[in-house]
Amino acid sequence: MPVTALALLAVVLYFAATGLLARSLREDSTARSKVPMTVATLAVLVHAAALLGAHRGALDLHFFAALSLVACVVSALTVLVNLSRPVAALGVIVFPLTAILLGVDAFLAPPTMPQPMDWQIKLHVTFALLAFGVLSIAAALALLLAMQERALRHRQFGALLRALPPLTLTETLLFRLIGAGFVLLSLTLLSGILFVDDLFGQHLIHKTALSIAAWLVFGLLLFGRRQYGWRGRRAVNLTLAGMAFLLLAFFGSKFVLELILHRTA
Repeated sequence: MPVTALALLAVVLYFAATGLLARSLREDSTARSKVPMTVATLAVLVHAAALLGAHRGALDLHFFAALSLVACVVSALTVLVNLSRPVAALGVIVFPLTAILLGVDAFLAPPTMPQPMDWQIKLHVTFALLAFGVLSIAAALALLLAMQERALRHRQFGALLRALPPLTLTETLLFRLIGAGFVLLSLTLLSGILFVDDLFGQHLIHKTALSIAAWLVFGLLLFGRRQYGWRGRRAVNLTLAGMAFLLLAFFGSKFVLELILHRTA
């Protein structure tokens, strides 16, 4: 099947999964159907096939290709999270955004050629993608947690609130994701120190500084949770602050270098 057809099929499947999840939320179904996540799983698989075909099986980290790749990883992790903790509202946020980013990469972005990488750099990039994916889901869950707390304070017991796990379980899942993401981010920084030769020559000093800032924020949050029981608004704000640093590290500098300065990031 042509790459564009695969990309279009994945986009349709992502939006179909979103619609099915949204419908289940509106209907306030207590027994969530497995169909939406099955459709989402198919979307992720087709998305991965489209990426492999479009970039000849290589790891392409140009701006739009990287956005699509990260979105695929986040969607795959969202499906995995829902296997243990059904949080349908996560998919309603993640899947349509993934569809849009895939569509932009497949149909609007200029063609690119993947750059050759040693296995050490591929390992570093793999850690980075997983860290970003896990912490992205944590950030989305933090937003849902904030909405959940607000709804409880105002006694707004709507379909969204009933679709989410109890507040304590949502918070537990949030910190588990942050803990896993923190470990992966630590491995990202460590592998970067070991395998990256020239931070300045490769335009990586700003990415490294922002990634370290994110690492410090998430580390502070985990320490505060363990020592002082931090939760609620403080946990949400620090999670979103750390994610903002990561967004700037991963894509802010890449956007400036590639799309404004026309340099290779």
